Amino acid sequence: MSAFTTRPEITGTFGVVSSTHWLVSQTAMGVLERGGNAFDAAVAGGFVLQVVEPHLNGPGGEVPILLWSERLQQSQSIKGQGVAPAEADAQAFRRLGFEQVPGIGMLPATVPGAFGAWMTMLREHGTWSLADVLAPAIGYARDGFPLIPRAVQAIYAVQDLFREQWTSSAEVWLPGGRVPQPGALFRLPKLAGTFERLLHEAQARSTSRTEQIDAAINIWYRGFVANEIDRYYRTEKVQDTSGERHGGLLRYDDMANWEATIEQPLTLDFGRYTLAKCGFWSQGPAFLQQIGMLRHADLGSHLPHTAGFVHRIAEAAKLAMADRLAWYGDAPGAQRAAQMALLSDDYLRARWQETGERASAELRPGAPQGFAPRLPDLQVAERTLRTADMRFGIGEPTFAALPPVSEWAEREVFVGDTCHIDVIDRDGNMVAATPSGGWLSSSPVVPALGFAINTRLQMTWMDEGLPNTVTPRVMPCTTLSPSLALRDGEPYMVFGTPGGDQQDQWSPAFFLRHAVHGMNLQEAIDAPAWHIDHFPASFWPRQTKLNQLTLESRFAPEEIAALRAAGHEVKIGDAWSESRMSACSRERDAQGRLLLRAAANPRGMQGYAVGR
Repeated sequence: MSAFTTRPEITGTFGVVSSTHWLVSQTAMGVLERGGNAFDAAVAGGFVLQVVEPHLNGPGGEVPILLWSERLQQSQSIKGQGVAPAEADAQAFRRLGFEQVPGIGMLPATVPGAFGAWMTMLREHGTWSLADVLAPAIGYARDGFPLIPRAVQAIYAVQDLFREQWTSSAEVWLPGGRVPQPGALFRLPKLAGTFERLLHEAQARSTSRTEQIDAAINIWYRGFVANEIDRYYRTEKVQDTSGERHGGLLRYDDMANWEATIEQPLTLDFGRYTLAKCGFWSQGPAFLQQIGMLRHADLGSHLPHTAGFVHRIAEAAKLAMADRLAWYGDAPGAQRAAQMALLSDDYLRARWQETGERASAELRPGAPQGFAPRLPDLQVAERTLRTADMRFGIGEPTFAALPPVSEWAEREVFVGDTCHIDVIDRDGNMVAATPSGGWLSSSPVVPALGFAINTRLQMTWMDEGLPNTVTPRVMPCTTLSPSLALRDGEPYMVFGTPGGDQQDQWSPAFFLRHAVHGMNLQEAIDAPAWHIDHFPASFWPRQTKLNQLTLESRFAPEEIAALRAAGHEVKIGDAWSESRMSACSRERDAQGRLLLRAAANPRGMQGYAVGR
């Protein structure tokens, strides 16, 4: 197999960063260069992500974080996913005529958890001040940053919605009433002002680093930020996917009663490796389930570019994602004993025995410890589509192909993605974070704040008694899923990818190319990739597809033919269309020195790894 890579694997001893945007990688590396640790760097980078990738995340979004602390000698998960409003239950949505939580607008908002999660990590593990970590984001928002083509495509796709309905968004994203030019410097003065006001008020309350951080959290969730969100969501009504105008359910008390929490990650062993993921409030356990099944798949006999490798991982993913649908979530319908049984080797071995040489065309959740799986009504998506207003996209970020300079082309609408950042410092501290939500096309800008609120509640179901039923003050089960790995008991790697339902498909394949077949980080990222669709999508309108396998065209014709012969419904995508992985690793050489490595995704010409 060719060892060709698009770029070198970065190696150093001082620090490494990989992310989905070059400005973010360089911002985080700059923090390391100026004496900050990995936690300071990730927080500063995370806030810059909110500015420079506004089509994929924002201050009103969420972020799950996995970290390794050298000081504590332990890994931690920070739950940066906010909860449903107190008024949000199935009955509330049914009274408005919905069978599903809508994908855009004000109704699907949860408490924006990103700010609390970043601040919690900064307070507990960082060394920098609030002012220092916010300075890069404030600078880019105030003075300007290059607006990447993908962000312009997002604005172009929803410009009519902004002009006709969401006028507060038009004021931010259509300066002078026009779609901005790709690559032009773009400013977000209202957002800069929000961060500057928050910083000024926090500094006025204390001169202590930790007390200023606590003050900032309090201001965000119980001060002017919460007040402005409450005012807008209580008094305004905007158009959503129903084609009608609705107000929001998010209130001040929802903000005031929430805080980010820290927990121990879930783990699973694979040979020399121990994999750590966020809990069943996330998609993360689906990664662990696949890895557990694939312990029994003899992957060492199937090279990464072959049909045998792809088929085995695809079949494991089908079973894991079926279990996600039946068992994952935090609502009262969740059964904790069943959830933990999903990770037992007995269960995973038995699940692997359900697979064969033929592609499965059935949605098959398992029955851990004999518990009977229960699925939501999957026909609701088809009924929704008959009356839905899809002119302005669906629940995921929506993009449209930009026209030629000389003429307007037919609009081509497509969707996708979020963001990711990994950092390791010279002491060996590690961070993996996957921020998302609050993207510019999801909901209207809160006028006084300059940013939009997430629509993560669309990932819940309205069927009663499910583990992911929409429930007041309960988190939806999110697709966001950073990863952390130990090797031989030592902290080794942080990694992750954007991609919604694809995150815990691209990540296991990347890990297995590296851990089983010895590919370096960049080789494992650059290798031809794929994803399956074999479940109801997590984003509105939640249509179900079965047995669809989408491959990058770089797979050899004979391997594609073998997958078709095995029964997969194969689609061929562009050569570099699948996966957005970032990764950083650490290990000690024979003299005990810490060697750091990093690699980034070349797809989209945006992600970069840096280090020295």
